Amino acid sequence: MVLRISNRMRLSNNKVLITGGSKGIGLALAKRFLALDNTVIIAARKLEDLKRVKAECPEIVIYQTDLGRREDLEGLSNFIKKEHADTNVLINNAGIQFNYSFLKEHDLSQKIDEELAINLSAPMHLTANLLSLLESNDNSAIVNISSVLGMVPKAGAPVYCSSKAGLHIFTKSIRYQLKNTKVFEVIPPLVDTSMTKGRGKGKMSPEMLVEAFIKSFEKDRFEISLGKVKLLRFLQRVSPKLADKIMHGSAD
Repeated sequence: MVLRISNRMRLSNNKVLITGGSKGIGLALAKRFLALDNTVIIAARKLEDLKRVKAECPEIVIYQTDLGRREDLEGLSNFIKKEHADTNVLINNAGIQFNYSFLKEHDLSQKIDEELAINLSAPMHLTANLLSLLESNDNSAIVNISSVLGMVPKAGAPVYCSSKAGLHIFTKSIRYQLKNTKVFEVIPPLVDTSMTKGRGKGKMSPEMLVEAFIKSFEKDRFEISLGKVKLLRFLQRVSPKLADKIMHGSAD
């Protein structure tokens, strides 16, 4: 059995890499870690978004990359190893969601490949590429941002739900393996980001998500269910049919 170090996570004096860090949850995480006196590196696809963040927060290190491309993943990994070898926290936050019907969509292959690459393959590859570095650094952690849809799926996003279910299982499995690096999973409800624009009500703000995460992160709560997720997971245990009924046909 792997023995885990007992010291709880230190919230300051870390070097944190956040994928998808130029907006939404990722940006909220970046600003919060910066406020807690950490060095923050964000990676994102759009240079204009990165430049906007840099103008607002000059202390943040920016890196342009397309996580759906294997060569870009290698480039990001090499950048971290060469320029920021003291990175000790990896936050796999980047994600995309397409909503479509397999019966009606004509361009399935591209959407399937892109969702799986960014939501599931990228966190796996970054973990693999940076693990030896993380394991050698103090106060190291991996944080994967998954989704309640990986546990109770909705009809409109089968590949997204599958990718998040895979990320959930990967997170648990890699947690069992690691000795020096703690592995966290954040399981949010619907969050008010550009990805969810025009869908659903009663969304959690990125800032509320981050504050709830930080409290659990500091206390070494490795699986962090937020907001309505707690109730939905409870219903899934006691009445799976009711949980499926709630989510079936959901447009959220």
